[in-house]
Amino acid sequence: MMQFTQRARAIALRTAKHAAVAGVLLASAVTAMAQADSPIGTWQTIDDSTGQPKALVQISQDGSGALSGKVIKGLGANDQPDRRCTACTDARKDQLILGMTIINDMKKDGDAWDNGQILDPENGKVYKCKMHLEEGGSKLVVRGYIGVSLLGRSQTWIRQQ
Repeated sequence: MMQFTQRARAIALRTAKHAAVAGVLLASAVTAMAQADSPIGTWQTIDDSTGQPKALVQISQDGSGALSGKVIKGLGANDQPDRRCTACTDARKDQLILGMTIINDMKKDGDAWDNGQILDPENGKVYKCKMHLEEGGSKLVVRGYIGVSLLGRSQTWIRQQ
């Protein structure tokens, strides 16, 4: 009788472990699917003129649902923690680019995000911004523009895991 209860306990424990693993996998899948339809996460920015990686930007959401993006790491020649936004003309003038919020006030608009602003730390200019996801959420097309969207440029960023 004792052997039977130990075996039953072992089976119950194994079943509980399998259920826990299945739960973790399911939660991961749900998170991945949620990420696929939202820009929230970490993105590798690509210079639209050179095609080279420039930085990692962390996009997050505030309590009102608006998105913002912060530089969390420079890449390549931009990997200089003491690099400053010397060309900025607003409150970010001479501030460290690392940790700087360069995207703000992005709001969901159908399948895209719009009505926000993006700072180009290279020239210090602030542009209107819109963005949308492509390729199942693995790429983010970010467009900075002046006035109307036709007068601007786009970069395609790559989601990082």
